[in-house]
Amino acid sequence: MVTLAIAAILLMIAVPSFRNITLSNRLTTAANEVVDAINAARVEAIKRNNYVQLCGSSAALNQSDVVGTACGTDSGAVMALGVDDTGKTTADLIQKSPSEITAPLQLSGDFAALRFNPQGLGAKAGTSSPYTGQVVLICTAGLNTDNGRRISIAAGSIVQVQSVNC
Repeated sequence: MVTLAIAAILLMIAVPSFRNITLSNRLTTAANEVVDAINAARVEAIKRNNYVQLCGSSAALNQSDVVGTACGTDSGAVMALGVDDTGKTTADLIQKSPSEITAPLQLSGDFAALRFNPQGLGAKAGTSSPYTGQVVLICTAGLNTDNGRRISIAAGSIVQVQSVNC
């Protein structure tokens, strides 16, 4: 009977900790997917010697040109400027949007739309200055502390991930 009581107490302590670890790992995985998309966009822009966009969360952020229109609201997808067989400018899907940002995870605010130039520097879509700022904030209400991951970019190319409280 004492053994069962001790086992029950240990389970009551372990289950919440396991849930917290699982949620923390999901946040980290989602942040890593976003970092991967940023790096894929930068590398693809250099490889193609052309512009590549990390799609934002709204059509207004993505601009109204060929690549921006192809983005629509597909947050975190990577689109490249291409040319079809007839010589017409097209948008090529390089990478789909991150799949790990699902409940109980959620975006807090907008997902920034970034255009990477042939030198690999990212700028806010519609501008040419190297971007410095938050790309996206991913949060969960399931954790009390460190319940968010802020993905930022500095000087158009330096990616940073921070654990934050949302």
